[in-house]
Amino acid sequence: MSQKYSTRAEDYSKWYNETIERADLAENSGVRGCMVIKPYGYAIWEKIQAQLDKMFKETGHQNAYFPLFVPKSLFEAEEKNAEGFAKECAIVTHYRLKTDEKNPGKLIVDPEAKLEEELIVRPTSEAIIWNTYKGWIQSYRDLPILINQWANVVRWEMRTRIFLRTAEFLWQEGHTAHATKQEAYEETERMLGVYAEFAENFMAMPVIQGRKTESERFAGADDTLCIEAMMQDGKALQAGTSHFLGQNFAKAFDVKFTDSEGKLDHVWATSWGVSTRLMGALIMTHSDDEGLVLPPKLAPIQVVGVPIFKTDDEYEAIGKKFDELALKLKALGVSFKYDHDKNRRPGWKFAEYEAKGVPVRLAMGPRDMENGNIEVARRDTKTKEVVSFEGLDQHLVKLLNEIQNNLYQKALNFRTDNLHTVDTYEEFKTRLSKEGGFYLAHWDGTAETEAKIKEETQATIRCIPFEHTGEGVCMVTGKPSKQRVVISKAY
Repeated sequence: MSQKYSTRAEDYSKWYNETIERADLAENSGVRGCMVIKPYGYAIWEKIQAQLDKMFKETGHQNAYFPLFVPKSLFEAEEKNAEGFAKECAIVTHYRLKTDEKNPGKLIVDPEAKLEEELIVRPTSEAIIWNTYKGWIQSYRDLPILINQWANVVRWEMRTRIFLRTAEFLWQEGHTAHATKQEAYEETERMLGVYAEFAENFMAMPVIQGRKTESERFAGADDTLCIEAMMQDGKALQAGTSHFLGQNFAKAFDVKFTDSEGKLDHVWATSWGVSTRLMGALIMTHSDDEGLVLPPKLAPIQVVGVPIFKTDDEYEAIGKKFDELALKLKALGVSFKYDHDKNRRPGWKFAEYEAKGVPVRLAMGPRDMENGNIEVARRDTKTKEVVSFEGLDQHLVKLLNEIQNNLYQKALNFRTDNLHTVDTYEEFKTRLSKEGGFYLAHWDGTAETEAKIKEETQATIRCIPFEHTGEGVCMVTGKPSKQRVVISKAY
């Protein structure tokens, strides 16, 4: 009897964890709150990483690497940043262990190996990078500096969930330095646009672009721009952020430059990042009760071939046809796997690749070979068709594009259906408790009203959308509102 898995309707949280397990993406590790990303999960992350890296380089950025450890004095230099991350910091205080004389076989911290200055395990890298930039920048000729780093960071989260919130996670963080405020702000907007393009064109995940409220802003930033995506349970997930840091870090680390007129000024800065949280977004945007569903552009295996045979001769003949197809698909840039394992039945393989979210599955038996046909199954719609083997490679390219577009449109339709406009606080609270989703509502712009909404509903202002919705009155206080904001419960 096959194992029964949770459905989204029954238990969304359990379904999410089981989808990760069934697809063999990741698992909890022996370190509390940390994860092991397994080969198939890491292959998806590599696809994400490769595409984003290409897009960063196309916008003039270069990769570099900076230390994992940040001296505490450097971390403290920008006060708002230090205060914002202080509660999540892991700190290194000693550099050696020794054998416990009272309990042989056990190791204890050597009290004589105490560091002169404690080291913070980076929760973000602004401090160490801006301390470094100080030695790189003297003149306007040294600007702009456009650096990206692929790294791991540590934020000591108390409540963790694989991909969405872990004590250690993988990410990229861009850190740029500019001669003018305008140039820095244009960079902030440009990189948010890169994230939005990636989310929609590669993840097939529609996003709302906007800016964070002051209370939700990145610690140490003058402005934080973001993309917000709706998951299938109606909750929001912040999928990427881009921060305009003003001159805050330049002043904290005394990073100055001489401009073209010989005047001395502080540098203008940005930082921006996305993380393995995108893996969670990918799972929750598209997957169904049968397992993972992947958009073709990010699928490690885009097409899988399964032979159906009884004799060795049939197995060999079918294998040759799939080998022929593999060469054609490789030339077209399509990732193909021929599953020639004789120890697994076709039914088991079908279920396995369905759980792993492979976009297209091919099945061929001896009768298909005789007729010159093959069975083609789509993961997104679960539909099957029998098509001619002749011209199959071109058919599959078109089909993969169709699946990519269909997944985006399906997610967009879901968001449209669950994007509500509300005018009164009572209506908002009533609908939120029953429906979930995103709510467009007027807000008076005060932190007090924002805090009241969060305290009473557990929903937060996700962003002030760039698309202006017109003036009105706050749903809570009745005071004037410049435009509607997006409010939702969130991950």
